[in-house]
Amino acid sequence: MTDSFSIQGKKFLVTGGTGFIGRGLVRGLLRSGAGIRILDNDSRGARGKLGADAGRAEIITGDIRDPDIVRKAVAGMDAVCHLAYINGTEFFYTKPDVILEVAVKGMMNVLDACVAEGVKNIFLASSSEVYQTPPAVPTDENAPLIVPDVLNPRYSYGGGKIISELLVVNYGRKFFNRAIIFRPHNVYGPDMGWEHVIPQFAMRIKELSAATDEVIDFPIQGTGGETRAFIYIDDFVEALLTIIKQGEHLNIYHIGTSQDTPVGKLAEMTARCFDRKIRIVCGKLQPGSTLRRCPDVSKLSKLGFTPKTDLVTGLAETVAWYRKNNPPIRS
Repeated sequence: MTDSFSIQGKKFLVTGGTGFIGRGLVRGLLRSGAGIRILDNDSRGARGKLGADAGRAEIITGDIRDPDIVRKAVAGMDAVCHLAYINGTEFFYTKPDVILEVAVKGMMNVLDACVAEGVKNIFLASSSEVYQTPPAVPTDENAPLIVPDVLNPRYSYGGGKIISELLVVNYGRKFFNRAIIFRPHNVYGPDMGWEHVIPQFAMRIKELSAATDEVIDFPIQGTGGETRAFIYIDDFVEALLTIIKQGEHLNIYHIGTSQDTPVGKLAEMTARCFDRKIRIVCGKLQPGSTLRRCPDVSKLSKLGFTPKTDLVTGLAETVAWYRKNNPPIRS
């Protein structure tokens, strides 16, 4: 077993640190006494969302695909948390080439920079998409990683993460003291972006509520029986800090909850946050969509982590934010 890793006083680079999960991690690391440098291209204008934390972190604006920028960002660090990626289900289908370029070039640039600068600790954000349709639910970290159809652009995301995992593990054997992979499962919370199921449900119900006082017909993809397990951002950050401190070298950890929630029920729960009722209207799933996904988190639990925020509470906080805000106008 790897000795515990102290965050206090260490210098961390967080790639993708102005994103939703990145911001949460930056705040958690700062609370734990770390020095922070962020590398992000700020493609979504999220730098301002760091608030007061922006003044406590060094921020480098640059592209993870640029090896010179990445090496500059890695220099002098004790550890790298690599989160920079293109997220959001809609982008799986519209930007598969860019997703793969960011995945592969970004991962190689980070690893090359760590080796060149003597950084011995790396923590990689992967995804449940690496195992796509799991052989068993709940799904543990030993599930086989698959790309079911190379012609389906959806798998650009999971494929890029699989490559990243392979690179971290195999570089980790030779060059790192601590190379750990974590797989987030449906992290949610206020200001999480606009391309995910909870904000999309919230914004649609917000719009439909303004048009009628009756029960709302609410079209969804699939039957509504498809399931996911959601973890609130604050819980996710605490879980990740636990993994950074106590996780074992060359290991993988699922981060999520064991609560398996049908998507139709999630839509109804979202509607209740508006004091409205909906009538689910079933539709077609996107090709490659997974019917059921819920992580086995026993490995994480053995490190001492237990989530604190239930879905009802976390969803209320999240929907309240989206009721007050509107999506940015896209050019």
